[in-house]
Amino acid sequence: MAERGARMLDAPVSGSTVTVREGRLSFMVGGEKTACDAVTPILLDIGARVTYVGGHGQGALMKIATNLNLGAQMLAFSEGMLLAEKGGIPRELAAEVLLNSAIASPMLRYRGPFVLRDPEEVLFTVNMMQKDMLLALEMGRHLDVPLPTTAVANEFLTAARAIGLEDKDFAAMYEALARLSGLAR
Repeated sequence: MAERGARMLDAPVSGSTVTVREGRLSFMVGGEKTACDAVTPILLDIGARVTYVGGHGQGALMKIATNLNLGAQMLAFSEGMLLAEKGGIPRELAAEVLLNSAIASPMLRYRGPFVLRDPEEVLFTVNMMQKDMLLALEMGRHLDVPLPTTAVANEFLTAARAIGLEDKDFAAMYEALARLSGLAR
């Protein structure tokens, strides 16, 4: 590309349709800094934040580092929900408390309610999330970074796929754990 005078960036986003509607989409950009600076005004027309993270491939690496957190957070949220429910606290009340507590990340706030009903909207499928978790695990091996919570969350994505939830939103990790807990939606 450089031989032909073109420049390239990797500029994945963090967010979903919900984030776009709220005007909070963010870009993590890898490539030449001058190229990033040149397109930042255009990206800011699309999203709220543009962060230059380094050379080519660094944007994609940062996206994977971000997404591994989504899977781990959803698994931990599901565990808390199921512990409360099996202990006698109604599912809706447990969700209300957790989603208004210190653990309520933006992702959990819009995806947490998915554990209360079978959502029609799919923001990011089990299969897509597992692809990113597997990429994270491979990057971790390559960079000698142990990723134990990523590995466990990945196994629950496998469980969700095994029970036929591969095309559901990755919040279906809750359903996989619920079935193992003797609870079903």
